[in-house]
Amino acid sequence: MDLDCKKLAKDIRGFDKGVRDWNLFKGLETTLKNMMTSLRAIGSLQNPAIRERHWDQLVMATKVHFIMTEDTIFADLLKLNLHKYEDEVHNIVDRAGKELGMEKLLKELNSQWNDMNFIKEVHTRTNCSLLRASEDMIELLEENQVQLQNMMTSKFIGHFLQEISKWQKVLGVVDIVTTLLMDTQRMWCHLESIFIGSDDIRMQLPRESEIFDEANHQFQELMKGMSSTSNVISATQTEGLAERLEMIQSKLSSCEKALTDYLETKRLLFPRFYFLSSSDLLDILSNGNEPTMVAKHLIKLFDSLAKLSLLDDNEDSNNIAVQMIAKDGEKVDLNEPCICDGQVEKWLNKLKKGMQTTLRLELKQSIYKYEKVPREKWLFEFPAQVSLAGIQIFWSVEVSTAFKGLEDGFENSMKDYYRTQIGRLNKLITLLLGSLTKGQRQKVMTICTIDVHSRDLVSKLITTKVTSINS
Repeated sequence: MDLDCKKLAKDIRGFDKGVRDWNLFKGLETTLKNMMTSLRAIGSLQNPAIRERHWDQLVMATKVHFIMTEDTIFADLLKLNLHKYEDEVHNIVDRAGKELGMEKLLKELNSQWNDMNFIKEVHTRTNCSLLRASEDMIELLEENQVQLQNMMTSKFIGHFLQEISKWQKVLGVVDIVTTLLMDTQRMWCHLESIFIGSDDIRMQLPRESEIFDEANHQFQELMKGMSSTSNVISATQTEGLAERLEMIQSKLSSCEKALTDYLETKRLLFPRFYFLSSSDLLDILSNGNEPTMVAKHLIKLFDSLAKLSLLDDNEDSNNIAVQMIAKDGEKVDLNEPCICDGQVEKWLNKLKKGMQTTLRLELKQSIYKYEKVPREKWLFEFPAQVSLAGIQIFWSVEVSTAFKGLEDGFENSMKDYYRTQIGRLNKLITLLLGSLTKGQRQKVMTICTIDVHSRDLVSKLITTKVTSINS
């Protein structure tokens, strides 16, 4: 029919100009235009987005009673005189298309969230069921909230306003509850092992322990209810759930703050505790009278110190440290035994002072013995760090002496020292070719490296003809 109308329109355009003033021509032309407009309107009404409500809107626009059924014929549509309402039909079809997009999105929302579940986990100590939100769920939640917000700003929202508002409210609750739940679970997992597993903390913080016990009971009861269904929507829509989580979180926060303040007092007494996480520090505090238990954390408190060697003559002396053991196995006897008893921060401070005193004494003895014992024997008599410090002290002294010799007129003093360095290096190489333990070999190789660097510096002083210590 559309093609016939277009052919007829073409034909009448070819009529003689004189004919165009005839009422008959004008009537035919008008009828043809109206028919073509009606056909366009009827064609656009074939849009699959058109629903029953849109036909009702069409009836209101045309003011012609009309019901779309299986028996509706083409003539019924022509009676609507759609050529008079072309703009209205266009608006209705356009609205239907936009509403179809909303309809599809709402169906997708329904389908996706019906199948969206929390990941269930069981807490090992308490067998309490915990819920975890997957990354996919978090991404989908954010995306859907943005989509719903965009739909709320659309002028075509009318028919879906109630449903979109409902989804906004539901997903808003999911967002709030999930955020609260994750935060509360994290705090509970962190504090549970401390307040339930550590008698020392319960003694130090009795009031907070009571608050935690109450929060712990409420949390486990709440999780029991929430985990009865893994579906996100079902689990989060219980009335008052967010308020209950906030209340539990508030109690856990007060416990966490008290715990943090308590740990801060310990860190102020022994600042090296700042190197440790709260869980490691709590482990140390709860085992303060057990040096062997504390020892596993020593490597984080003192550079290279891995263990303490304790007296084991009788039961009364097993808390007395007599020797430090490095992570690579090197052993250094403490100048005076350290009693590892009482508050852990106090005996760790005593251990630190004992270590400092011991190393200071070792360094003093190494400097005293340096010129009395052959260098290749001297370096095995002291801890590695003391030996390394000692050879660099004496390199500085010996280079200064060589400069003094130059200033006093001994032209070859620096060259003589250079030859001394070569001789020492050869002796170290001979040592390396012999039988050494792993620790001894590492020490000699490190001293070799430093000696080579020192030799190169002296060689450069000779090459560049530096003669004054002040250069």
